[in-house]
Amino acid sequence: MKTAIVTDSNSGIFGEEARSLGIHVIPMPIIIQDQTFFENEDITAGRFFEAQVGGSSVSSSQPSPGSIMDIWELVLESADELVYIPMSSGLSGACQTAKVLAEDYDGKVQVVDNHRISVSLKQSVLRALFLAKQEMSALEIKEKLEEESYTATIYLTVETLTYFKRSGRITPAVAALGDMLNIKPVLVTKGDTFDTYSKIRGLEKARSSLFELIKHDRETVYADYDDNEILIPTAGSFMDQADADSWYKRAVDYFPNNKVFYNMLSLSIACHTGPNACGLGILLNPENKI
Repeated sequence: MKTAIVTDSNSGIFGEEARSLGIHVIPMPIIIQDQTFFENEDITAGRFFEAQVGGSSVSSSQPSPGSIMDIWELVLESADELVYIPMSSGLSGACQTAKVLAEDYDGKVQVVDNHRISVSLKQSVLRALFLAKQEMSALEIKEKLEEESYTATIYLTVETLTYFKRSGRITPAVAALGDMLNIKPVLVTKGDTFDTYSKIRGLEKARSSLFELIKHDRETVYADYDDNEILIPTAGSFMDQADADSWYKRAVDYFPNNKVFYNMLSLSIACHTGPNACGLGILLNPENKI
């Protein structure tokens, strides 16, 4: 039985990487000045950030039911069943929408709610590929991923509060005061919503705190695991590739005994964070396989 893997572009998997992995990616709609684009199809990161920094109205939306089913139908032409891994239900209603749609597929479509986004979502996709190669069924893969869903933590900080204000996450007054005092929030998610963990004055101090937090989690929450069982994912919405490379190298140097990888934050996430946000995570790498 052939089991295919489908995800959305919140996973940070695009283009050639998706093709080489043999997975299908549903692009997230990005809305700029009331015009809809689709991530990695008809809008680049450069064009997106140009519009965002220039003050254009920028937001994201769920994939339409039709676009989801179109991909599923295409995949099922050459696969017996599929596993769909969208972004966390705690951050979007897209997962619940997909679950309702899947009811019409007689068990051939299994929707995973494993409470992840961005780099942790990507690891779940890779994990699903590994399990499919072990000839696990779509239902078995869904159950396994949901069982493992809360074994990841991500910390995130942003360059400015402007974009949280634009997306309605904070009030204009809070954003203005925060930027005036150079306050940077450190956000955390362990599976659902992003919550404020702390507020730190200065971007470099906020970024440095992410490493300290991950180190603390490694020594406490993940203390019983060997280094080869731990992944350190990094992510960012950097406008300059050199900054992204620097962030990745910093993590590699800080955690020399762990596997570290970098992914660009999806544009649907960058709608809220703005450019030059950066994240650092820690998650289990079950069976030392991804």
